[in-house]
Parts: sequence; C-alpha cells; structure tokens
Amino acid sequence: MTEPLDRYQAYKAWVNTPIESAPEVSVVIPAYNEEIRILPTIGAIATHMSASGRPWELIVADDGSTDGTAQLVADLGFANLRVLVAERNGGKGSAVRRGMLAARGAVILFADADQSTPIEQFEKLEAKLAEGFDVVVGSRKAEGADVRHKSTLRRLLSWGLHTLVRVVFGIAVLDTQCGFKLFTRDAARDLFQMQRVDGFSFDLEVLYLAGTHHLRVAEVPVEWIDAPGSTVSAIKVSLAFLGDLVAIKWRDLRGQYATARRRDEGGER
Repeated sequence: MTEPLDRYQAYKAWVNTPIESAPEVSVVIPAYNEEIRILPTIGAIATHMSASGRPWELIVADDGSTDGTAQLVADLGFANLRVLVAERNGGKGSAVRRGMLAARGAVILFADADQSTPIEQFEKLEAKLAEGFDVVVGSRKAEGADVRHKSTLRRLLSWGLHTLVRVVFGIAVLDTQCGFKLFTRDAARDLFQMQRVDGFSFDLEVLYLAGTHHLRVAEVPVEWIDAPGSTVSAIKVSLAFLGDLVAIKWRDLRGQYATARRRDEGGER
C-alpha cells in the first residue's frame, strides 16, 4: 500500500494530472468524520492515478461531517478534486449515490476512505471491465483474495449475512459489501438513479438491481486490510442490514425501483 502523503506531497503528484479534458476515470470516496485519514487517502490516490497520465477526477462525498473533513479537502484547492457537502448525515448509501451521479468519468470507482483496499488494485478491476462487464466488484471472498486482520466476529457476521443474501435474493456475488467497486458510466447512472438505501446495505441493493436489470457483473479478488480506527459497529451494521433486506424486497415487489428510474429519467426531483 502507498505510504501516507501529506497535502503538499499530494499536490506535487496532482499538478501533472491533465485537468482540461473530460475525465476517463472518476474516483468517489464517501467520508464521514475522516479528517485524520482523508489526506493520506487523497495523497495515495493522487500519486497512483496521476502516474497513469490519464485525465481523471476525485470526488469526496462528505456525509455531513462534524469535524473538519470537508474544509480540509476544500482547502487543498486541486482543480480535479470536488467535495460534495451534505448539510446533515444521511448515511453512506446517500453519500455514495450523490458522488456516483455527479461523476463524469467513463468508468467510476467507489472506494472507502480508509483504504482497506488500496488504490493499486484499481487496474485489476478495470481489466475485467474491459472484457465487457458493466460492474466489477472487488472481493474478499473470491479465490486469490488477500485478506488481513479481519476479526472473528466480522467473519462470522459476514458469513451469516451473505448466506441469507444468497437465499433471499439469489445474488451470486460472494462479497457484496467490499468497499471497492467499478462501474461503467451508463451502469452507474442506471443503478444509482434507482438506489434508495441510505445506509451500509446500499451495495446489496445496487447489486440486486444490477441482476434484475440484466447487467453483467464480475467479481475480482483484491487485497483487503482491516483498517484501524473504524467507528463502525459490526453488530449495529448487521442489524440495520437485516432491516434493509426486507425494505429492498418490499420496494421491488411494489415496483418502486421501476417508478424511481422513470421519474429520474424524466428529470423530476
């Protein structure tokens, strides 16, 4: 994984990135009270992506942070960095949706702010996308994944919830919740216009919608390290996940996803 960089090192990497052309790649990072980790993350992404010489952009979707996250990012003043600030905390799914729908790249990566999956794994997903897939999921469960420091509790909860997902939704993806996913622009627009879950289960909803709308989804093994300092409670998230399972199925049975897609395509808000 790239070593943390301060804001000035990140700037030096960024100034060589083309900024006048439409971006080929967009990277979306949801952030809530991430002032300690956000600059190293931006630095790592800037260093890796600018080395490619391709036009790209980074969108930080701040989810109503109460610390200095949004101001810290805005103060960097990079031309191809945008920060989208929510007035209040709406949930991770809400933040990702705003970022994905604002992104302009031909391919759009969603990545967690803690760099659990390092940006160096991006090319593995993009290579699969080039084979004709619409969505490529970074996976901690696919053969060849390198997973480190995942607690026993997280492993047990993950196994139980994903077993339930396969039974209820028939989703073939082994790891729906890894925070590292790549979309074509068209797939991102279609899916996130319909996506309604504001919490941590939005990944499941998006992949379920991808299946019901016959998009091609691939799963690629990635490196994943359980990042220290997480404020997310595994048990709390798991309970919310169960509630979201019911809500997603109910929306689908009532045809609400189809209605949402028609409304957004018609320009209504």
